[in-house]
Amino acid sequence: MPERAPSWEEHVPSGRLTGRRILITGAGSGIGRRTAQVFASEGAALALLDVNPQAVAEAAAEIGAATCPADVSDEAQVAEAVGQAAATLGGIDGVVNAAGITVTGLLGDTDFATWRRAMSINLDGTFLVCRACLPWLRQASAATIVNIASGQALLPGASLSAYAASKGGVLTLTRALAVELAPLIRVNAICPGIVDTPMARGAALAAAPDLSRYALRRMATPLEIAQSLLFLTGRESAFVTGVALAVDGGRTFH
Repeated sequence: MPERAPSWEEHVPSGRLTGRRILITGAGSGIGRRTAQVFASEGAALALLDVNPQAVAEAAAEIGAATCPADVSDEAQVAEAVGQAAATLGGIDGVVNAAGITVTGLLGDTDFATWRRAMSINLDGTFLVCRACLPWLRQASAATIVNIASGQALLPGASLSAYAASKGGVLTLTRALAVELAPLIRVNAICPGIVDTPMARGAALAAAPDLSRYALRRMATPLEIAQSLLFLTGRESAFVTGVALAVDGGRTFH
């Protein structure tokens, strides 16, 4: 049973984001950081937002991006960071909302503080960033928003009620915005399965993941998720909006 991606685990840049100005949240680690690397290799000018100043500074230094330390659940911090990003980049015409946390536990064992933390970061954070970016996105051509929901929003599992609810909210927000902001701004979501990141490996659900639920019998790599984000941000998906793209190794149909 393979645990890693096959031999095509590499990215070959082709300039697909040349001239694009993109804000990526959660860019200090995991999916967000790998996405920043891929987008930079494709020619995008990037502003990276993360709650961890040191991590986001290191990520930005790797690729020559601007840094915007902020907590996505804090309205004032988001407004300041987005304004800084727009000033540095000369505008914003793409957003990737990759900031998020995993929360596990049965409903009866989930206290309200834990519930609110999942909602404030995963759902409120996505809302706040999208709203703050709107003035610049409306001035851009071919503007895009891509939110990271989850396979749990499509097919919830046990002990993940708070997390699934927060990501379900992200998915519904994505669809609502796709209608509201069309035709100027395309809004899509990806719904990953389990991904080989520090956050996933640190969560109880990933301590011994049941890969039998996945047709491909392995975790995704951050690059595989980044490439799906690239597709929905680039011109190849110009006629795609309001979708929930399952990037889950076949979990939701298997």
